[in-house]
Amino acid sequence: MDPITLSRWQFGLTTIYHFLFVPLTLGLSWFVAFFQTRYYQTQNEAFHKMAKFWGKLFLINFAIGVVTGIVQEFQFGMNWSEYSRYVGDIFGAPLAVEALLAFFMESTFLGVWVFGEGKVSPKVHLTSIWLAAIGSNLSALWILLANGWMQRPVGFVINELTGRAELVNFFALVGNPKGWLFFWHTIAAGLTTASFLILGVSAYHLIRKQHVDIFKRSFQAATIVGLIASTLVFFGGHTNGQYMFETQPMKFSAIEAHWETSQPADFSILTIGDLSGKREVWSWRVPAVLSFLACNNFECEVRGVNEIQAEYEGMYGPGDYVPLMVVTYWTFRLMMVAGFVMMLLSFLFLLSMRGRYENAKWMKWVPWVIILPYIANASGWILSEMGRQPWIVQGLLTVQDAISPNLTTVDLLISLIGYVVVYGTLAGAMVYLMKKYAIAGPDAAMHESVDVAPARVGADD
Repeated sequence: MDPITLSRWQFGLTTIYHFLFVPLTLGLSWFVAFFQTRYYQTQNEAFHKMAKFWGKLFLINFAIGVVTGIVQEFQFGMNWSEYSRYVGDIFGAPLAVEALLAFFMESTFLGVWVFGEGKVSPKVHLTSIWLAAIGSNLSALWILLANGWMQRPVGFVINELTGRAELVNFFALVGNPKGWLFFWHTIAAGLTTASFLILGVSAYHLIRKQHVDIFKRSFQAATIVGLIASTLVFFGGHTNGQYMFETQPMKFSAIEAHWETSQPADFSILTIGDLSGKREVWSWRVPAVLSFLACNNFECEVRGVNEIQAEYEGMYGPGDYVPLMVVTYWTFRLMMVAGFVMMLLSFLFLLSMRGRYENAKWMKWVPWVIILPYIANASGWILSEMGRQPWIVQGLLTVQDAISPNLTTVDLLISLIGYVVVYGTLAGAMVYLMKKYAIAGPDAAMHESVDVAPARVGADD
């Protein structure tokens, strides 16, 4: 119940809650833009309804995601003022670009798409949703570049007079491979999340023989994108893991409960530790596979947690530099299993399209697949952030040194309870609205959309 623990819980809860909305926003925006494009090209009313229907769910998700994201950023000043003081010159740069460029681009053109149909030309209306989708994903890029810097700091110096980190090479921050690997992984995860939401909702309506043409088209598009995107998530995760092996060896070894240096290194199928989380009791391992994951060969040496701990004590002084291994170990496996299941299901759905899959008995179970990407996304984000503990900025600043110095336990308990209540209410509202409009179907989305002007002013320019 100390301020550090409560602050970590508060930031962790708000971040995870916010990240429930981010991937769906990123992925669903591209689907809406694609369906809008098909409507522009064909004038087929089915595509118009698809764009409106999936756009309605996208807007609900986007609105609540914006609210939670804005609140989250206030915590850098409230709970983590020492962090903001120490690295604000660096961390603030990509966040400023995100807010001033990407977010305004996204929100402005999304407004044109929502309110502009019939008031601007079809070409401008179509362009607006593509620019909104691009802006949404650019917003993610700048945030992930900021987070990538926390994982692998580059392009900075420590000012000896102020004791603060200062950015000296903006292009090093922008070109940081860690941020771009995060971006690849997150965008692919967003497309996967949107695909499985579309699969689940489409299956719900296909089971009930409602708007069969619209939801067969949606199901087919989501199956193809879901298979491609989940495969890209897998390769992005593998590449990210190899870069982690080079730049964050402690995190890499903690993910696998790999205590002792070995060559080759075994991959843990199941490891059970003692209550301290610092000692292995029993494990089931596959020989040499961890070496392949680290280096793409089966003879690679993988350093153990104990050796890296001793090295860090020599570099940074006495302390415990091992993250909470029960979290890193199991979140990785939850993420990995959910990812493989999504790849498999997407492949099976693709094979099923040869027949009358909309009448298949297994279709009644498909709505439940919506939960899979949320398990993977939450597990992956927890793994990413918890895996670098005790660092808030790898090798520079620990979580303990980043907290606001004047916080009290009472302050944090009040704010934490408040966040839980407010965010819980928002979660209930989000689930209610998403379920309501998902069940209502395309006709409701068309009926409740902004009235289209009876005649378009001007040519299609």
